[in-house]
Amino acid sequence: MKYGAMNFPIKPLLTETEEIGAMGFDYVELTMDPPEATPQKILAQKRSIKEIQNRFSLGILGHLPTFVWTSDLYESLRKVSLEENISALEAGAELGIRKMVLHPGFITGLGKLLLDRAKGYALESVEVILRRSNQLGVTLCLENMFPQAHFLSQPGEFQSVFEAFPETRLALDIGHANLGGGKNKSSEFIQRFGHRIGHVHANDNFGKEDNHLPIGAGIIDFEKILKELKEARYDDTLTLEVFSRDKDYLKISKDKIKKMWEAL
Repeated sequence: MKYGAMNFPIKPLLTETEEIGAMGFDYVELTMDPPEATPQKILAQKRSIKEIQNRFSLGILGHLPTFVWTSDLYESLRKVSLEENISALEAGAELGIRKMVLHPGFITGLGKLLLDRAKGYALESVEVILRRSNQLGVTLCLENMFPQAHFLSQPGEFQSVFEAFPETRLALDIGHANLGGGKNKSSEFIQRFGHRIGHVHANDNFGKEDNHLPIGAGIIDFEKILKELKEARYDDTLTLEVFSRDKDYLKISKDKIKKMWEAL
């Protein structure tokens, strides 16, 4: 297993990347959001990013923009959201990124009253982004969302999407799968789509909010989920999405997950 961490896009990108390398992570998952990690700023710092990668033997993955609206009822908002995704995709490819995570779409506003239409727009957007990622040789991993996104939070929703877009993989977000009441849905995702998992996000919570807590600070049974991942023969990339002011908790989380994985 390779272990990574995300930059916090509010902070300077080079500082964030260097800190992740210094903590001994295998790669940085580059979150391509404003104000500090827009495609333009990333490309302007390409040489420095490469230097940090070389210094720490640090790999790199991408996370396409989070706060864009590819399922919105406004065509103009969908259009500009697609443009931002494509711009980030192209910038990542120029950095040598070969695997990127996509949030397949938040459904907000009146879209919640017209779910079929909004989901259709979201899938049209995925198709456009996938077409460009295929041209660039980038694997696109669709992330399971939290229930408030009203789209692709439940395992059953993914079957038709994977049938429509067989080139895509699943980015299993263990924290998101713990939201919405009931048991953690990671087990069902692994059971149904273990062969399609291309990436994993790990963070803890108490089942109510997407807190991004350190591993062990919430209620998620990571040992059980890691065992199921190993049984599904997954052994690729796992990003610790732990967002705390004290980055010691990020390193502790990596060490805990790594110890669990190696003990299985």
